[in-house]
Amino acid sequence: MITIVNLNASVDKRYEIEDIVKGKVMRARSVENAAGGKGIHVANVAHVLGEDVVTTGYIGGKTGEFIKSQLDEIGIKNDFVKIKDSTRECLAFITDDMAQTEILEPGPYITEKEQEDFMQIYEKLLSESDIIAASGSVPKNISKNVYAKLIEKANKNNKKFLLDTSGELLKEGISAVPFMIKPNKDELESLTGKPITDEKDVVKCIKDLSKSGIKCIVVSLGANGSIVYFDGNIFRVTIPKVKVVNPVGSGDSLVGGFAVGLERNYSMDKIIALGTACGTANAMIKKTGWVETYLVKDIIKKVSINRI
Repeated sequence: MITIVNLNASVDKRYEIEDIVKGKVMRARSVENAAGGKGIHVANVAHVLGEDVVTTGYIGGKTGEFIKSQLDEIGIKNDFVKIKDSTRECLAFITDDMAQTEILEPGPYITEKEQEDFMQIYEKLLSESDIIAASGSVPKNISKNVYAKLIEKANKNNKKFLLDTSGELLKEGISAVPFMIKPNKDELESLTGKPITDEKDVVKCIKDLSKSGIKCIVVSLGANGSIVYFDGNIFRVTIPKVKVVNPVGSGDSLVGGFAVGLERNYSMDKIIALGTACGTANAMIKKTGWVETYLVKDIIKKVSINRI
């Protein structure tokens, strides 16, 4: 089983409008609500690919009830801590020029008792899972070393922990040596203290970062693919050209694909190909953090993986 940790879930509200003009009343053509948060996107993809997955974290209020009902309807198992505060909402405004403007709420307040309850659930799920994936931000009063604590527990139980976050959460998490991380170029520069001007610099920084003991490092290059470090090997991954509809959630979808590949004990190349195909397939549809299996199956044949 795969356990997905989403500590700062959200109800994602997507508005389609003509334009955003400061100080004016704007009317939306359409509004869509969905259970969101980077971890939930990861869970969506693992579920679509047919894996047994459970998601955990914190939910509260009417927004929390909505998230649970959405996951139940999809068929994704969930084991959340019910909190006194309300789960946040995140707003995305898509204008006619396809620009996306987002407003992200900081998240709820989590009491000490609620944090203790989560750790109990996490330890239970840890005993039932081989793969753990944690993604995104955390509620405003949660310690920046929370992921590091979760990674330490996973490592003690010989579980593979995939971490996709940023800033201090990522720095603290790396100190506990997760199995996989997915930093972007700016984060890679910050983590290594070295400037990046080309792909050779990316490779050098990945090699430096791998000395910490991390087994898998994925650095996205957007439409140009990615550079992947995997268990001592470095690969240049190229993706086919596709019509991009909505790239939001592609990184989460990539993590979902990697989690599934690891759960199934796929070969190194096949894991990379599946993760890459999921990230690309997500960008081809309107729905955020989701893939269609027929697209994944088609793209995976067109992913090029070359050892550097």
